Amino acid sequence: MILCTAINHCICDGIGTSQFLRAWAHVITKPTLDLRILPFHSRHVLKPRDPPQVTHTHLGYTKTTFEDNNIHVDINQYLQSQPLVPTSFTFTSAHILRLKRRCIPSLKCTTFEALASHTWRSWVRSLDLSTTFKVKLLFSVNVRKKLIPEIPQGYYGNGFVLACTETAVKDLVTSNLHHGIKLIQQAKSSLTDGHVRSMIDLLEDKNVKTDICSSLVISQWAKLGLEDLDFGQGKPLHMGPLTSDIYCLFLPVVGNFGAVKVQVSVPECVVEKFEYYMMDGLDEEENGEQNGFI
Repeated sequence: MILCTAINHCICDGIGTSQFLRAWAHVITKPTLDLRILPFHSRHVLKPRDPPQVTHTHLGYTKTTFEDNNIHVDINQYLQSQPLVPTSFTFTSAHILRLKRRCIPSLKCTTFEALASHTWRSWVRSLDLSTTFKVKLLFSVNVRKKLIPEIPQGYYGNGFVLACTETAVKDLVTSNLHHGIKLIQQAKSSLTDGHVRSMIDLLEDKNVKTDICSSLVISQWAKLGLEDLDFGQGKPLHMGPLTSDIYCLFLPVVGNFGAVKVQVSVPECVVEKFEYYMMDGLDEEENGEQNGFI
């Protein structure tokens, strides 16, 4: 059995989608039991202020004009003009541990932070960009518990924002993972209630768009629990998007809770380089680890 869904982001985000699909599976397999989480429909909890109050700087957004389009180097436009090839990499728990050990000086970090830094760095290295060029990383962050008051449980609308960090190509590619991880952590910690409310107000200006011209965008699907859905025929053998895109997805690996699959499409001419940078040495460090060279 194959279940395909098409969800409009105007209705809900990934967490809301997961909540809906879990409720659907529950109704099918346990029709006499109440839902564990009831949907919370009140969208007003994330409404903009009147008047809008943009009190913070938001690197992930730009107010695009005709002149801006002429002067910006648009990596996204370049990528979409090329024949794209889908790539997919499975990082086991051992791979992820080895990535974290490459962070010098040592820095406590999550799996997402280490893998996002590594993917961003590998992506930029494969594109051979000018060392002085500025690149951005945008990634989805759940803000349901970051707001004051917290968004009630069951909210299925868009309870996420795109965090953003920026650096020069030279600083990203010549450093180890520490540089990227630190930037990602700073971007996450900046998402206070005031910052998120300012972003909501900013987006009331319909001329403001997500700045993807020099950005890698990562969406986290690995922790939504969709690999555990059971519609009465057992758990899935696979879950993921129907097609690959230039936006990077972190996906769960069915049957391996600690693993993460990274999927993104890149220009055909850089596939081999991207694959090399993504997996270089990760399967060859076992001997070094056994001998104490970590």
